[in-house]
Amino acid sequence: MSNARQQLHVILGAGQIGPKLAQELLQRGHQVRMVRRGPSGATQPGLTWMRGDMTDAAFAKEALQGADVVYNCTNPPDYHKWDGILQPLFRGIIEATARSGARLVTLDNLYMYGKPDTSPFNEQTPMRPCSTKGTLRAQMVEELFAAHKRGDVRVTSGRASDFFGPETPLSMISSPRFFERLAKGKSLEVFGNPDLPRSYSYSPDVARGLAILGEHPEADGRAWHLPVIHGMTSRKLVEAFAKAANKPAKLQVLPPFLFQVIGLFSPMLRAVREMMYQWEIPYALDDSDFRKTFGVEATPLEVAVTETLRTEAPTLLKK
Repeated sequence: MSNARQQLHVILGAGQIGPKLAQELLQRGHQVRMVRRGPSGATQPGLTWMRGDMTDAAFAKEALQGADVVYNCTNPPDYHKWDGILQPLFRGIIEATARSGARLVTLDNLYMYGKPDTSPFNEQTPMRPCSTKGTLRAQMVEELFAAHKRGDVRVTSGRASDFFGPETPLSMISSPRFFERLAKGKSLEVFGNPDLPRSYSYSPDVARGLAILGEHPEADGRAWHLPVIHGMTSRKLVEAFAKAANKPAKLQVLPPFLFQVIGLFSPMLRAVREMMYQWEIPYALDDSDFRKTFGVEATPLEVAVTETLRTEAPTLLKK
């Protein structure tokens, strides 16, 4: 992208996607500022860090000073305590971005859809959440685009399914536990029915998709499904990793009652159980709008699996 001046892109959150997005934007020639509550990461040319709380209006104003584009990649770690944490955080980000005059790109998930009537489903699918977290995400979506319609701030969002990929440790398929079991030839754990159609988002593709939305103001005013590999199931993804590592593709489906029992002692796993419906019905994305509009395809499965292994478990790659 050619700019009269080098743009400043501010990324809020440094979890699984934020750092990848930073590298993508740096490669595209932008200045990048990473903002997080925790300690700063590694420095490099074109990248600066700030530490603070975006619900603090004074800090938020300073963090977004001079920004052209702001990316909300925040994801509060207390998964079971989102209600009461997510709202002030997202509202603080919307208000601060509005004051700064920058555009806002939000990374979102699929919780707001609930159980779609069809699969694949597109961005026009009604929001009918069937979980506490889904209701909360739907509320945040409504507030986000209401601010856009009022003219307070220009916004867009990129929606992704469950992640897998390099440096994506919270994913069941690409977690440290997954690679440990793969290396030992043990059965690989999955949720729900592994043979149902299901989309998984390769984390570098998520970062690239957000950068594209950040560079295209014509994307504003709506949500976009970021590119996913077509024809996927949980079994197909696990088998691709096993094949690349020359290991047996043995799957172990974790029974729902396991989460119910453990959930009695773990609020986190109790919260996960609420979202299990996504693995119990066909749950695939239609990303055709993004592909057609921006001419971008998802990374091929074999390449995505190889690059993930190269980063996370290089000794497993077949010679």
